[in-house]
Amino acid sequence: MPSLSSTALRNWLPVFLVLLAGPLAAHDVDVTGVARMFLDEIDSGVYRLSIVDRQVPPIRNLQEVVPVRCEVLEDPRELRFRCDPQLSQSDRLLLPWSLEGLVVVARWSDGTEGSGYFRGTGTVVPVPLSALRAGSSSIAALASTYLVSGAEHILFGFDHLLFVLGLLLLLRGIWPLVRTITAFTLAHSMTLGLAVLGVVNVPSAPVEIVIALSIVLLAREIIMGQRGNLSLVHRLPWLIAFIFGLFHGLGFAGALGDLGLRAADIPLALLFFNLGVELGQLGFIALVLVVNNLIGHHLVQRLPRVETALAYGLGGISTYWFLDRLPGLLPG
Repeated sequence: MPSLSSTALRNWLPVFLVLLAGPLAAHDVDVTGVARMFLDEIDSGVYRLSIVDRQVPPIRNLQEVVPVRCEVLEDPRELRFRCDPQLSQSDRLLLPWSLEGLVVVARWSDGTEGSGYFRGTGTVVPVPLSALRAGSSSIAALASTYLVSGAEHILFGFDHLLFVLGLLLLLRGIWPLVRTITAFTLAHSMTLGLAVLGVVNVPSAPVEIVIALSIVLLAREIIMGQRGNLSLVHRLPWLIAFIFGLFHGLGFAGALGDLGLRAADIPLALLFFNLGVELGQLGFIALVLVVNNLIGHHLVQRLPRVETALAYGLGGISTYWFLDRLPGLLPG
């Protein structure tokens, strides 16, 4: 009898593959269009904004960025302003940029620092100062931001999702699935941490190519297993998941490692980003099982060969990714 996980995939993965036909070049959507900026309190109530990225449009009217009670200080070399009373946790800055997001590092006159990642609305990037102050409010803001970012990264990182789907389609039984997903989780958690902390530094192009190849391999093994040709992948799926999970972790690192947070905030951001990834991954697996229970076995009975078709579809998409990413190895 087919396992619950493989039956669920046969039921609804065709819909998922159709949806993938558009966004085939998938990865690191949260990194694109992210700028960096410093907010320094250079004196009591006097502040300076420093924009790191030269390609960001200049701020031509600072008064529209700062709270209304603040006074812009005329200085052609710097973006400076004075606030009386000083900036508080209830204040916010409104940066006039249509960016995906903005990383801000705040350095306060009392020697404390804070940093955070803020999403754009399409026209402005709101920066609530409560997220840049030391204390529980800053920790909560950082944690929630990266928890959501991690969940979004796995749910919109289609190559990672397809690898998980391939594992579900390959495996038979709940416990082999639990062991294999656990190995995959441990592996990508390890390399994600090592990459973000700067211990491992691997170019993204070969990592993305290996990730695509990992899905091609899974698709092949699914088809070979249907023909009765079992290999090491079928006997030790957790080992294969662990090995390729190391590369998937390096792929995840791009969404976190390039954001430029201050060093003190990286461990917390790393922890909650990784938790977000796991929550997204578990939610996706749970969705497969729920959909399976909702639509039952009717679709499977009508399409007895759909599992083979799904494996070929999985292999076709991942082969396209592999060929599309190969030019990334070329110099220049």
